[in-house]
Amino acid sequence: MDKKRKIDYRRKHILELIAKDGQVKISQLSEILHTTPVTIRSDLTALENAGYLKRVNGGAIQAVKNYYTVENQQQKTCSLETETSIAQATAALIPDGCTLFINAGPLSLYTAIELKGRSGLNIVTNSIAVAIELASHPTFRVILLGGDVNAQYSFSYGSTALEQLEHFKANKAILSIDGICMGAGITTYHAEEVSLCRAMMKRSNETIVIADSSKWAQESFSNISPLEYADYYVTDPAADAATASAIKNLGKQVVFSTSGM
Repeated sequence: MDKKRKIDYRRKHILELIAKDGQVKISQLSEILHTTPVTIRSDLTALENAGYLKRVNGGAIQAVKNYYTVENQQQKTCSLETETSIAQATAALIPDGCTLFINAGPLSLYTAIELKGRSGLNIVTNSIAVAIELASHPTFRVILLGGDVNAQYSFSYGSTALEQLEHFKANKAILSIDGICMGAGITTYHAEEVSLCRAMMKRSNETIVIADSSKWAQESFSNISPLEYADYYVTDPAADAATASAIKNLGKQVVFSTSGM
């Protein structure tokens, strides 16, 4: 097993334990994973920076925003480093003072963390985790859409959320999705979020679709829109080249993160 796979294995195991018990200890993890406390501390710091947990003396506890376990991400294959690099590339497209729509998803949460380096943002979101992450920023205004709640994936949806969204207009919509395919277009696993994603696209000047390379050339459960309806696609360099070429031929921009290979 190479170094990168060992790191991903350890951090996946840490997330599984913290999801089960709500907390972990460095000494416990060092024994279970057969590695040094220094290595475990490094893993916990990386997972905290990614929003999965909160460091405490001698270990870590489950973060409020740790709704996105490995299972909830449908066995995603990319690393935390890849997700973070995509989030950084997405945040680079957002100027200060921007009004944003952000949907739910792990990449949306990572992007929210990166957006904390901006100022004066107005954010409208259906993601409980994103709202919690950004609400404490002193120069941000955060609006969480109400409505029905998907408790497993921590987002709101339905007619009430759609009615509230009609009151707002955004400069950009950031959509974390589950499939980008030449035939099927932009797709998502969550059928109940489709109407809200479409409304976010319609009521924003530009749409930024974010998805790691495992979602490219893949079709998920429910269609959101054709590929040409989005303006930017942000992903990692391993994304399917044929799909990226087709998107560029539509006059849209494909932005690759600088790391995460």
